[in-house]
Amino acid sequence: MILKQISILNYKNLRAVTLDLSSKLNCFIGQNGAGKTNLLDAVYYLSFCRSAYNPIDSQLITHEQDFFVLEGAYVGDGSEADPESIYCGMKRGVKKQFKRNRKAYQRLSQHIGLIPLVFVSPSDTILIDGGSEERRRLMDIVISQYDNTYIEALTRCGKALQQRNALLRMEAEPDPTLLELWEEEMAVQGEKIYRKREAFVEEFIPVFQQIYETLSGGSERVSLRYVSHAQRGELLEVIRRDRARDRAVGYSLHGIHRDDLEMLLDGYQLKREGSQGQSKTYVLALKLAQFDFLRRTASHTTPLLLLDDIFDKLDSRRVERIVRLVSGQNYGQIFITDTNRDHLDRILHLGASHYKLFEVENGEVREKGATDV
Repeated sequence: MILKQISILNYKNLRAVTLDLSSKLNCFIGQNGAGKTNLLDAVYYLSFCRSAYNPIDSQLITHEQDFFVLEGAYVGDGSEADPESIYCGMKRGVKKQFKRNRKAYQRLSQHIGLIPLVFVSPSDTILIDGGSEERRRLMDIVISQYDNTYIEALTRCGKALQQRNALLRMEAEPDPTLLELWEEEMAVQGEKIYRKREAFVEEFIPVFQQIYETLSGGSERVSLRYVSHAQRGELLEVIRRDRARDRAVGYSLHGIHRDDLEMLLDGYQLKREGSQGQSKTYVLALKLAQFDFLRRTASHTTPLLLLDDIFDKLDSRRVERIVRLVSGQNYGQIFITDTNRDHLDRILHLGASHYKLFEVENGEVREKGATDV
């Protein structure tokens, strides 16, 4: 999928921006706080119906304004693919509107996966340093973009978990029939989620290992280990066996909501053993493997790739490997931000035959150069 044009109105510090984009490489240069990341976040929003950073839509509206509007004009990878027009409008106090070709969605989940996208940013190190929910989210974001039934299972399991936890927190003894009802739903949906996560990780690992080897020069061996309570036996029995303990703490201690994805470097936990450079390369390889996986599974559509200020603190050899990798024919449209013009000039010199260069300052975006056709 290729984003040909984007129009942004009152989104964070971007008051009124309309850009015609390169089908290959789009570079955005500007100081911190200028609006570069906000622009990439607007592109992300058109794919996921939400911001990558702030779940509260009303807080995305420019100060002293009442609404924001995002519009994207897309074309498919093939020359005969139909164009797609995506619109999102949000007004304070009113439910947002999300439309595809002027027709509103009944459910926002219907849109997920239409425009596959991978967003890489410095904050991705939270995948290593953060809690298990961050690593579950990595799996969920990928699988949701090619399997709509997965989204439904996640939603139903999440609802059952909330209801069970509400019963566990009651002062009076909860109705055991209701507890059993929600436990069964957690187990049924949880088994579906577990099987899909397990299959994803098994297929994902060799792709990830190959990309890490390319970026690092093959000096270390990396892997992933999926850990789930569903591996301990029948999930329903695992959930039920500690009901008394769950009642004491007031929440569910077992279930697929506690799954984790262990990140290993030479067989040891990366969180304890990895250097800053290794961690950054590890996360980048994870995201690029996510891209490759989606390219082969998400309706065979090439995802958009967003690289937000990722070259800082990387040596020149790794930067060159990254640029040569993403400049290959397997990668489609790319968006890159940086505060350093020298970085972008080196990137353009290494691998960009078609590009557009934009300067971002105080929420305004100006085209500075191009070699696009």
